[in-house]
Amino acid sequence: MTEEAAATPESITTPGFEGGEDEQAEVGEEAPVSPLLTLRDGLTAVVDTDAGLREAAAALAAGTGPVGVDAERASGYRYSNRAYLVQLRREGSGTWLIDPIGLSTLDPLIEALDGVDWILHAATQDLPCLAEIGLRPTAGLFDTELAGRLLGYPRVGLATLVETVLGFHMKKEHSAADWSTRPLPAAWLEYAALDVEVLVELRDALMLELAETGKAEWARQEFEAERSFELVPRTDAWRRTSGMHRIRSRRELGVIKALWEARDEIAQQRDVTPGRIIPDAAIVVAAAAMPTDRAALLGLKGFHGRGAERYSSRWIAAIKEVLALEESELPPRNPKSEGGPPPPRAWADKDPVAARRLTLARESITALAEERKVPLENLLTPDYLRRAMWTPPGTRDPGALLDEVATQLSGYGARGWQIALTAPLLVDAILGAEA
Repeated sequence: MTEEAAATPESITTPGFEGGEDEQAEVGEEAPVSPLLTLRDGLTAVVDTDAGLREAAAALAAGTGPVGVDAERASGYRYSNRAYLVQLRREGSGTWLIDPIGLSTLDPLIEALDGVDWILHAATQDLPCLAEIGLRPTAGLFDTELAGRLLGYPRVGLATLVETVLGFHMKKEHSAADWSTRPLPAAWLEYAALDVEVLVELRDALMLELAETGKAEWARQEFEAERSFELVPRTDAWRRTSGMHRIRSRRELGVIKALWEARDEIAQQRDVTPGRIIPDAAIVVAAAAMPTDRAALLGLKGFHGRGAERYSSRWIAAIKEVLALEESELPPRNPKSEGGPPPPRAWADKDPVAARRLTLARESITALAEERKVPLENLLTPDYLRRAMWTPPGTRDPGALLDEVATQLSGYGARGWQIALTAPLLVDAILGAEA
C-alpha cells in the first residue's frame, strides 16, 4: 500500500469520538491507541411499530446526501438469510434502527429512500436480505469494502478501514451475535448503530483516493454491477461438506448427499442453521460406516449433535435408501462442470496448448494486478479467465481476436474497465501459447 493510499484526507472531519488509553507496542515502547468511535447522537430506540416507521421514514426523507445502510442477520443460528435489524444514517436525519420482523409494511421507508444514494460495506452480503423485505437501491451505490479492495488495502474489514483511513477504533465484539434474539440487548444495538456511524465520512475519503489513483471509473462500474446483485443457489451444495475428502466410494458419496439433504430439510423447517442439527463431521462419520440401525449409528464415535438422536430414524432411512440404489444411480465423484472448463490440474493432459495459454495469461494478469495494486480476483474473475483460455475465439488475426475476446469477457459479466486492461493480455497468451 502506498503512502498516498494510506493517507487520510485532511478535509474529512468526524465528530462524536472519544480517546483511548495507550497500549504497549511490540518494540516495548508505548504507542497511542486510536480514539474509540462512539455514537455522536447517542443510542436511539428500535423502531418496531408502524407509527414509528412513518416517523423514521419522514426523518430520512428530510435528510440530505447519501444514506448509510447496514443489516444484521442471524448467520450461524438461523437457516434463513432474513434481516433482523436494518440500520440507516443520513445527514440531518440521524441514525435509525429498524426491526422489520414485527412491522406490517416497509412501504414508507421504501418511498423515503427512493432516489437516494446508498453506502454499504460489503454490499453483496446485505443486498439480498434487504431486497427480501423490499429495500433496493434505486439510485447510486457505494461499497466501502470493494473500494478498499480496488485501492489495494491489504485488509478491508469495516473496523480496519475506519481505523486506517479515518483513524478511529471500532469494537467488533458482537459480529457473531444471534440477531433474531428479542429484545435485543443495548450493547448489541450500539454495535449495530456504529456500523453506519461513519459510512458517509469513509465514503468521502475513499472517493478522494479513488479519484487520485485513477480508479474512480473502475469503482463506478463495479458499484453499478453490484446494484443488481442476487444470490444464486449453489449447484450441488452438498459437495462442500467439510471433510468429504476422506470419502472413498461413490456409495459413501451418496450417503453424504442423502444425509446432507435430510439435514437441510430439517434445518429449513425449523429455521436453524444446518450445523446445529448435526455437524458436517457427523455426516462424514456416518457415510464412512453406513450403519443400518439406530444403535449402530448412535454408537459411532463422532456422530453427535443436537439432532443426532432426535432424528436418528431420518438418518437411518436416508442411509438405507442409498444402500438400495443401483451403482448407476449414485452421484459421480467428479461431476462434469456445466459448460465450463475442467479443473486446471487436468488441462495439461486434456489440452497442453490450453494449459500453456492459462499459464501465460495468469502470469501477465498477476503482474498487472501487482502493478495496479488491485487484487487479482478484482482485476478479472478467475472463472472468466479459465473459460476464455479453455475455449478462445477461432480467429488468430490480432485485431479481430482482441474484439472477440472482449465480447467473450463481456458475455461472462466482466466490466468495461476489466476488459480494457486484461483482454490484450489474454490475446498475447492465446497467440504466445501457439507460437
